[in-house]
Amino acid sequence: MHHANHFYGHAAIMARYAGLDETPPILGYLQHGWNLHDGFAVGTAFAPVYPRLVWSEVVARRAWATGLRHLKVVSAPWHYLVLLEPETENAGHEREGTIVYPFHGWEGQQIVGSHDEYARVLRDTEGDVPITMCLYFNDFEDAGIRRTYERHGFRVITHGRRGYMGVGHDPEFLRRQLVELRRHRRVVSNRLGSALLYGASVGAEIGVYGDPMVIGNDHAVLGGMAKQQRLFPELHQAAVPAAVARQAVVTELGWDVVLSPAEVRRTFGWEDAAG
Repeated sequence: MHHANHFYGHAAIMARYAGLDETPPILGYLQHGWNLHDGFAVGTAFAPVYPRLVWSEVVARRAWATGLRHLKVVSAPWHYLVLLEPETENAGHEREGTIVYPFHGWEGQQIVGSHDEYARVLRDTEGDVPITMCLYFNDFEDAGIRRTYERHGFRVITHGRRGYMGVGHDPEFLRRQLVELRRHRRVVSNRLGSALLYGASVGAEIGVYGDPMVIGNDHAVLGGMAKQQRLFPELHQAAVPAAVARQAVVTELGWDVVLSPAEVRRTFGWEDAAG
């Protein structure tokens, strides 16, 4: 199993949906996040005999354009988590406030920008509502960044660790995220990303605004903020119309695709594990 298949508990979610008690190795490469390239991390070394399991048809077309082959559209693991976890915990609870997912780096690339200024823009735009700032764990573990948002009266959380090289991944990451998204009325960020699409998929209003910040050693092939704004101008506003957000969910997350448990076992190379 490629180590990225573990990220955010994706492999565990798919194994659970497939009816398995354990998580066998996926015989392929599962897309772990949203981007405007081929759906995978830049520089991923693919073994040619294994399939690339992507979220949607549009991602498959982008991957094909970069030269990748042996592509299979499976929909996002998030989609299967939503199917597995119907909204019962927050049933009857009125959504309140805004949860924010600021653009983040990872272990190998860090973000440069003013968190204090971003907090001011958020408060001015969102008004006097509860604001939850959800930080990537690297930023959450930086006491200075946490205190910046806490000084502005924000609740500061993290969903857990993504993991790296098969170590430290938190299989409950996305379930925590699902609970939080269902509690909030709005989901916003300073750049497009998976969290916004996830929020829209469970009925939250989304928005993109504020300093997009920059990431160190950015990969030119991803196109940066300019490519996002050029391809999705309608998503770059403080309050995105619900119909526009929903179409992005279908197109980018593959919400029109659902494999059966048997199809997942066959596609992921898990038929023997099913007993």
